[in-house]
Amino acid sequence: MLDIKFIRENQEAIRDASRRKKVPCDLDRLVEVDARRRQIQVELDRLRHEQKEGGAQLALYRNPKSPWRRRAAEEGVSEQEIAAETERLQARLNEIKAGTKALEEEDRQVQADFQQLMLTVPQTPAADVPDGEDETDNRELRRVGEVPKLDFPLLDHVELGAKLGIVDIERGVRLAGTRNYMLRGAGTLLHQAVLRFAFDLMIQRGFEPVTVPVMVKEEVMQGTGYFPLGRDQAYLCERDELSLVGTAEVPLTALHTEEILDETDLPKRYVALSPCFRREAGAAGKDTYGLYRIHLFDKVEQVIICRNDEAVSLEHHQEILAHAEAVMQALELPYRVVNVCTGDLGQGQVQKFDIETWMPSRGAYCETHSASRFHEFQARRLNMRYRDASRKIHFCHTLNNTVIASPRVLIPILELYQQPDGSIVVPKVLRPYMGDMERIGPR
Repeated sequence: MLDIKFIRENQEAIRDASRRKKVPCDLDRLVEVDARRRQIQVELDRLRHEQKEGGAQLALYRNPKSPWRRRAAEEGVSEQEIAAETERLQARLNEIKAGTKALEEEDRQVQADFQQLMLTVPQTPAADVPDGEDETDNRELRRVGEVPKLDFPLLDHVELGAKLGIVDIERGVRLAGTRNYMLRGAGTLLHQAVLRFAFDLMIQRGFEPVTVPVMVKEEVMQGTGYFPLGRDQAYLCERDELSLVGTAEVPLTALHTEEILDETDLPKRYVALSPCFRREAGAAGKDTYGLYRIHLFDKVEQVIICRNDEAVSLEHHQEILAHAEAVMQALELPYRVVNVCTGDLGQGQVQKFDIETWMPSRGAYCETHSASRFHEFQARRLNMRYRDASRKIHFCHTLNNTVIASPRVLIPILELYQQPDGSIVVPKVLRPYMGDMERIGPR
């Protein structure tokens, strides 16, 4: 959510962000509702003031011992005149009461409309975010590692997994429907090893490990920007009024909702390993093969909550991206980093960098990580603030990034570490997590 004052003063920038990000936003309606909202407040303040003054005056009229009644008697004002004035004032107070009630009812509706419209306003992108329609327009920043040239026929991760008995998509679909899978034996060990290696790395780098709920309230999804626009992507537990999260970013970012932190306690660095659930609505027929786009996966997520400073946010953005790159370099997987274009940028993101890892079966670098900064977009929705040294209150800035997500990352690991005999060499950094297993062969 943006500051309404900023919106009023930068309407063209908001329109431009809406167009470039392809995020629908009825700015004209918002401006209209905001104007009426402020007008109602002025009218209510005036009526309440008049009601307060009139009530005090009426009390004087009705009290025969009041100073006003004594002065009136001294000035020759008759009781009939006082009664008439009392009746007139009472009638006016009745009008004010009715008018106030009508305005308060309108105000409730206008405030509700205002809040809903505010939730649709997109964050303005950073100046160096490239224009574009979709992920094909993302701008490459760098490549790291060489794509290996293997001199034997390659199998994709589904074929490898089936031959080795470590990936069972057929039974996963049989149990839970499309975009589901099962990992077995060394496949499960590899999956857990990747996650635990990344989790341990983040702890070593000073992040506080957190175990988070993966079912959260409506206001948490709304506060982090996943509702209302992303509601169709979430699994809803309507009976309990909860939602399954698509990333641990949601509960981690919302950890300090409605709190005022001390600036000396910032930045907050959190890391969580959690299951993630995504409906992938609208993705029918897209990336349906194998483990790339699935409904359930596990992810190690890093979140930073910092002070309200654009330069500081940018430093942290590079920091969290470097953590993810460190994981990929330790796994010795070739990847590239891209600056995500406006058309592929989310509503609340100022800027996003993706890490795309080479996947032989797809013949391309494909997204495995996303690193985003939001400035105060999420913090305003969550009312998450901090107090600086001068006791002034500010909204925090928030950032998040995938450290690793599995089993998607198993695609390049299985395909790039495969051997001519169909076995898989276990990356060196993962072997301590797999009982020093060096190779996965047929069971």
